[in-house]
Amino acid sequence: MQDINPSYDCVVIGGGPAGSTAAALVAEAGHSVLLVEREKMPREHVGESLMPESYWVFERLGVLEQLTASRFSRKVGVQFVNNTGRESQPFFFRSHDPRPCSETWHVDRAEFDKMLFDNAATKGAHTRDEVRAVDIVMEDGRATGVHLAHEGGTEHRVSTKVVIDASGQQTLLAGKLGIRRVNPELKKAAVWRHYRGAQRDESGGGVKTIILHTSDKKAWFWYIPQSDDLVSVGCVADNDYLLKGRGKPEQTFQEELAKCSGVLERVADAEAMDDLRVAKEFSYMTEQSAGDGWVLVGDAWGFIDPVYSSGVYFALQSACLAADAVSEGLQQGDTSAAQLGKWEPEFKAATNSVRKLVHAFYSGEFRVGKFVSEHPHHHGNLTDLLIGRIFKPGVATMFDDLDPWLQQQIAESNSGDAV
Repeated sequence: MQDINPSYDCVVIGGGPAGSTAAALVAEAGHSVLLVEREKMPREHVGESLMPESYWVFERLGVLEQLTASRFSRKVGVQFVNNTGRESQPFFFRSHDPRPCSETWHVDRAEFDKMLFDNAATKGAHTRDEVRAVDIVMEDGRATGVHLAHEGGTEHRVSTKVVIDASGQQTLLAGKLGIRRVNPELKKAAVWRHYRGAQRDESGGGVKTIILHTSDKKAWFWYIPQSDDLVSVGCVADNDYLLKGRGKPEQTFQEELAKCSGVLERVADAEAMDDLRVAKEFSYMTEQSAGDGWVLVGDAWGFIDPVYSSGVYFALQSACLAADAVSEGLQQGDTSAAQLGKWEPEFKAATNSVRKLVHAFYSGEFRVGKFVSEHPHHHGNLTDLLIGRIFKPGVATMFDDLDPWLQQQIAESNSGDAV
């Protein structure tokens, strides 16, 4: 690793959307930055559907033109299908807000992540793939360096003023410090694959993310049309239900698919790709977002759930906020925990709206169409949350009505009165 300098103002661990965004912005502010990714870029990754509010991060990074000219499928809305197969009216984003920022893309994560990784280099970051962060050097409670290992086996230490951990669900620093906490109410697992030639509804000028429940409501499927005539289809359920005491993941996937007529119909004439994958217990938070000389962003900070496709947007937004705090701290000579983590309380409060929406979904009684028909004044707030406008004033007022409404639906279901 002779081409890696012995010291940098900032070392960013992880070349996903969060790491590449943070590295690009800190480097653009005039600081020396090293961005390392342990795998060879491009690399495969799940998480194809974006939230429209990512637009503003893309604009700041200067990649909107690339995305607009890309082959990625344009995402124009979200639709829900309940356990009986009844479809909600689609939430078309442009019907709520006609601006270009109200639509986004279903991306190929390998290609998308590589685009952002290369953009970080364009902005001045020193980018290296196939370089693994083995450990964070801590001195008197402060992060002062990173131990790196090249794929060839060479290891050395790089000193730095700030470490940005964007290592994703590897959660390097959170694991080292013992601050990662799995959400006991969201111990979920996912099994997914791609299909070629599955149905694509482009009636709204693009494709939609479709969320479908199985007939017994024990699992749900995502249905995400992508480019190259591919559709990502994934099944999510409680970890114990999906992965314990059952057959191989392929068998489990087929068993759950048989209970979801909406997906079965859409893939009936399609070819299943040989790329079945499994992930589990991916919902967690960290007790601390920053310390002296370090800060967590993206999935290294936390991950809620895949149901509303919030993961990449939260990664991008947290990286932007953290990058600004890091740049300011480096300029002022203040890389304390208070400075590097100053953005996190507001961000955490804003993301809590999506967290509450996730818990509503998993109650099993959140019938989106029914709620909106009974509370039409919240259609805009719900659409805003699906777009990702979590910082919009008043958006969380929806829960003043949703929470008691949901409790009523659950009570009626338990008493057998639900229709």
